[in-house]
Amino acid sequence: MSVISLVAATFCHENEVAAACERGGFTAVSYREIVAKAAKSSGISEGKFGNTLAGKAGIFNRFTHERERIIAHLRLALAEVLAQDQLLLTGSSVFLIPERISHVLRVCLVAENRWRLAEAERHGEKHAAAAMQESDRQLADWLDSLGLGKDPWSQSLYDVVVPMDKTSPEDAAKLILEKAASVAVARTEATLSALADFRIAAQVEARLAQEGHNVSVDAYHGAVTLTINKNVLMLSRLEEELRAIAEKLDGVKSVATKVGKNFHQADIYRKYDFEMPSKVLLVDDERDFVQTLSERLIMRDMGSAVAYDGESALNMIRDEEPEVMILDLKMPGIDGIEVLKQVKSNNPDIEVIVLTGHGTEKDKDLCMQLGAFAFLNKPVDIQLLSQTLMTANQKAQAKKQKQG
Repeated sequence: MSVISLVAATFCHENEVAAACERGGFTAVSYREIVAKAAKSSGISEGKFGNTLAGKAGIFNRFTHERERIIAHLRLALAEVLAQDQLLLTGSSVFLIPERISHVLRVCLVAENRWRLAEAERHGEKHAAAAMQESDRQLADWLDSLGLGKDPWSQSLYDVVVPMDKTSPEDAAKLILEKAASVAVARTEATLSALADFRIAAQVEARLAQEGHNVSVDAYHGAVTLTINKNVLMLSRLEEELRAIAEKLDGVKSVATKVGKNFHQADIYRKYDFEMPSKVLLVDDERDFVQTLSERLIMRDMGSAVAYDGESALNMIRDEEPEVMILDLKMPGIDGIEVLKQVKSNNPDIEVIVLTGHGTEKDKDLCMQLGAFAFLNKPVDIQLLSQTLMTANQKAQAKKQKQG
């Protein structure tokens, strides 16, 4: 028997079609269930999984590789689920399934936007137009990040496209079940071998991601190929480290490494060090100073981003979730004291290091009462700042582990 993957535009009766397919003998596994499985194996919260997959990579991602780690574990969870037969998989994770796994029937439910809006209104949905637009945008961004184009409703992505404005849910399910019974999507030795390779590659990718590496992984009959897509100063040492990790995993018969098409570009390969601060937000209106400070921290393998005023910093916090903030006090608009108050009120897990050239003892006492981690004066010794950052980051990480 085959597996059905079902991708549906909003307001296209996905639940009714899925329920009818379940009555036809298929076991439904939702996107949310796959995310929960992936989150558990990765140690990253389900909420973080959902937020990361719904949006584009954040400004800290080039230091943390968090999005890549999340996708690696999502791919592994999907590969493990696919070991079962007669499944109905729903949601956008199905786009991670390689075409080589040909016993998966790829189905899309879609309709004209006007019809979708009318259906939403008929069922009393509020803000339907905005919800539809946002859902389509997120799916398009997801496809684009996977290199599959930006049109989620392109017929080239599917085996079956069902126009729901012309088809009832019962008839749609009947058509899908008929196609799923076709010999064209039957499980064969070749497609089961492809599934085994998908699982091996997913295991290797997830393990490498857990060790802080970000490389592309492929497998063919148990032979694994690792592709390094960024320049690295000591390539042979990295290749040796990658092979040592991958060779230990079940099903891996051999490991080869190669460089990818982006290897010779200026961007440097960075292994993610889980002990180092990687999500540091620098807030200071002195542009030259804060840019130089950011560069010096990056040279010490500490990932940082910059905001030049309090309002921008608070907006970035909502979108990017920094773990440590280095904050100036004297800024135009919202000053550092007000930023500190709002951060500790709304995001108490963020550790705030105040770094100012105009602070008084009274300012220091107030900042510490408001919850600042430390109060430092400019000019600051970079070693002292680095050590303070490390300690603040350790405290932030300990809070996350306790909560997670």
